[in-house]
This record gives sequence, C-alpha cells and structure tokens, in this order.
Amino acid sequence: MTTASSTTAGPSGDRSTYDAIVVGGGHNGLVNAGYLAKAGLRTLVLERRGLVGGAAITEELVPGFSFTTFSYALSLLRPQIIAELDLVQHGFMPLMMPSSFHPTGDGDYLLFGDDHGQNIQEIRRHSPRDADSYDRYHHDLDRVVQAVRPLFDNPPPNLFGKDPQDQADVGWLLDHLGGIEQKVVHDVVRLLTGSASDWLEDYFVHEAVKGYHASSSVIGSKVGPMSPGSGLVLLFHKMGEHDGHLGSWAFHKGGNGGFTQVLARAAESFGAEIRVDAPVSSVLTHEGRAVGVALEDGTELRAPVVVSALDPRRTFLELVNPRELPADLVDNIERMKFRGVSAKVNFALDGLPVFPALRDTTDHYGGFLNLGPTIEYVERAFDASKYGWYSERPYIDASIQSMVDPDMAPPGKHVMSCFVQYAPYELKGSDWDTEREPFADKAQAVLESHFPGFGDLVLHREVVTPLDIERVTGLTEGNIFAGEFLAPQMYFFRPAPGWSQYATPIDGYYQCGSGTHPGGCVIGAPGKLASQRILRDLRE
Repeated sequence: MTTASSTTAGPSGDRSTYDAIVVGGGHNGLVNAGYLAKAGLRTLVLERRGLVGGAAITEELVPGFSFTTFSYALSLLRPQIIAELDLVQHGFMPLMMPSSFHPTGDGDYLLFGDDHGQNIQEIRRHSPRDADSYDRYHHDLDRVVQAVRPLFDNPPPNLFGKDPQDQADVGWLLDHLGGIEQKVVHDVVRLLTGSASDWLEDYFVHEAVKGYHASSSVIGSKVGPMSPGSGLVLLFHKMGEHDGHLGSWAFHKGGNGGFTQVLARAAESFGAEIRVDAPVSSVLTHEGRAVGVALEDGTELRAPVVVSALDPRRTFLELVNPRELPADLVDNIERMKFRGVSAKVNFALDGLPVFPALRDTTDHYGGFLNLGPTIEYVERAFDASKYGWYSERPYIDASIQSMVDPDMAPPGKHVMSCFVQYAPYELKGSDWDTEREPFADKAQAVLESHFPGFGDLVLHREVVTPLDIERVTGLTEGNIFAGEFLAPQMYFFRPAPGWSQYATPIDGYYQCGSGTHPGGCVIGAPGKLASQRILRDLRE
C-alpha cells in the first residue's frame, strides 16, 4: 500500500509555521485536517509511522496478499463526511457485503443476505417463533437508532457549563428526549445500561438466533453478552449505514488502508500537508496556550492550533505536562478504562475453506463469518478474560476479504481477517510475546472445527495481540476504541466530565480521536465535530 506524499509548504515556502497542526494520521486526524484545510487553514498532519491510517491500514506482508492488519470493515462512517470532503472524487469505493454467515455449532448454519423475506425463512428453518419476532426486533431497534442518531451526530451538551449556549444545548437535548415515545425512551435506557442477552430474550428463543444477534454486543469490549453494558455496544454497532440501509457493513476497495489513502488524498487536495516518519514528542505551550509541537528529533513547528488525534491518555498525560491541567481532569483520565481484549489473526490461504453443509457454494463467504454459535459460547469465552487469560475457545468475527475484493490476493488464493476475543492486554503469569502463537493456535483450532482441513490451506499467519496494537498504533492497552465503551465513558463523559466538546484546558489545544464523542470504529465523526469546534472558536 502506498503512503501519502507530502505537499509543498505553500507560497511562503515556510515549513515550520502553520495555522493548525494535527498530531496523528489516523482516520480521524485525516478527517479533521481535511475540514480545517477546506476552511482555509494551512494545516499540517504529523504521523509517526511511515504510512498514514493509524489502525486503518493495509499491508502486503506476503507478496500478492494484502492484509488489513487491524480494522477491516466500514459501516459507521458518517455519510456527510463522504460528500463534504469529496471522497468519491478521490477514490472512495465501499464494497457492500452481500451475506452474513453464522455456523450454529451443530453442523447447521444461519445465512443472511439482502433479501428480507429469505432471511425470515432462514430463521424459520430453526424456529418459527423467532421468525415471527424478527420484524418486531428490527422495528424496535431501528426506532432506538433513530432516536439516538441526533445525539450521535452532534457534540454532547456541556452539563456543567454556565454559558448561555451551554444552557441552550441542554435545553435542546431535553426537548429532543421529550419528543420520543415513552417505550422508545425505555428501550434506549435498557440498551445503554443492560445486557444484550436480556434484550434479545424479549424476541428470540433459539440459542443460535440469539447468538448471531449478540455477536456485535462484545466487539472490542471487555464485556460478555450477559454483562450489563453489552447492550450499549450492540446499539453502537447498529448505528452504521450504507446507502441508507441501517446496520449494513462494507469493505473498502483495498481494505481500510485503501480508505485512509482516500482521506489523505482528499485532505491534500484542500491544501493539507502530510508528513510521515514524524513522531511528536510534546505540545509546546506558552502562558497556558498551545503554540506548536516538538518532534522527537528536536524539530519545533509552530501553530496557534494543535489537535491531538491520539487517545485521551496520550493526549492529556504524554503530549502535555499534566501539571498544566486541572487535577480533576488528570484524575479522570488516569482512571479511564482501556483494557483491550481484542486480537487479530490474519491468514493467507491457498484456497477457500470448506463448510461441510455448504460444499457446493461459496455464497456464505461474501461477508462476516460469525464464529460464536450461542450466547453461552461467547459468555464462556469472556470468562477467561475476567481472570487474566485468553479464551480456550475464542469468539471469532472473520471475513474472507478477497471474496469481496479479489485484488487482495493472487488468483485462486485468499486472505482471511479474523477478529478474535477474548485476549486481555494483561496476562496473569505470562506475557504476550510468550503466548502469541499458543493463542493463535486456539483461534485456528476453532476455525478447524467449523471448516475441517482449514490448517492445510494456511500459507502464512499474522498474529496481532493487544500489545502489538499498542506498540504499532499507540492505542493504550490495545483498546481499539481508544477507551472502553462503558456508560460512564460515553457522551457527556467522553473522555471526561466537562471536556466532551473537543477543547482542552489549554487554549488552542484540541482533541479529535476516538476517545472523544461519539467513539471508536472507522467513523470520522470525532474528526469532523472537533473541526467544527475549532473553526467556531477561531471565528469567535
């Protein structure tokens, strides 16, 4: 995968002074830079690695095989960003996933596609009662999504502010909530505070049907589907859309690295400059105001606006001196929960795996492969992480991306991306450098149990532990969301009470990473919303 090139410094030729400097070339940093540059600010993006993208990258680790090392799917990207940053003009090409495949653990399966009627019939094969509940489930969940979406796409009100605008924002929130039907409000609260298991049991009785729908309630989070808080994760992953279809997912052409290259080209087209291999050591301040950054090689760059796209711990405790911040903010950031529990095991394959009940078709390989047959299976996989160990039989969210984008592997070969839980960042009595391969063996054994002969197809295996995620991307404790999705760490409180609107206590210093509202995944909203705050402050 190519890296973004640097543009020239502009008519002045001065490459040390800018209007805005963005620290971190992940997708939110690139979105933020795109908006700032589009507004006319001379903007510089500094990325410590040799390529932009952060956790959304594509790498050719084996000749001809393109690996999406970390994140690998799109859904939550806000549609406005696509239009406002002219992403289609710069190569934006999402490839819709036509299917979702869920082995039931007994040799059978659930296979969902674009045909709603066929999906209901697929459930009816297993449970007529659940088939009758399917529309009611989606109707109720869609109403919750519609109720929450305005909160998702706007900055949280500052509950603690005394400014008239703060009071007006709180009034808007109360008016919005007051206009939602009572049952929907109750469903919102149930999902935000309760478990996915409790929610699903209101609709379904078949264990595999519940297991399929619970799969998105644990992604990236140290919760099981029976844990309070898993309902929030389920709701978050249903907020995505493509072409108006709620909850739908896609792969980008060339993987998520292809997407972040699109963002880089868009930002550069508006005049942003991108420098790779440029790690920032600190934000420079003077009398309580940001004035620029210092690179690890000693270079100093000046700008009246500095934006951190890094996670909250690095934004507040590493890039600046915590003594410049209020004690309560430092305390909240120090107590913020990260606790990464997700790993990746990616494969280069000599051919397609075989699922015994579907030997004569490949239709089930068009999207996600959900290897967590039941809620109880996933909950037992979670149990190990509570005691500092990885799952003996992990839950796997997988995809054979070369089925959707054949250019990602040589003809007849394939790449398979596997998101594996649970893999706690801290292991009790061992470490990830020791346990990397034994953990991957556990994941491969699960794949072998569903696809006999899978091991014979493996040409190459890449293992990415939470420690690797931290080492490579800088995400604290390998948490893919830059801070866990827990109610006390969302909306008003993300990343800390009183600091959820992208500013910081240091004038001119802002935050735009996934540790801000609305949160993680390849979403872009933190980058966009932060740019709006910056531009508003500059106008005022």
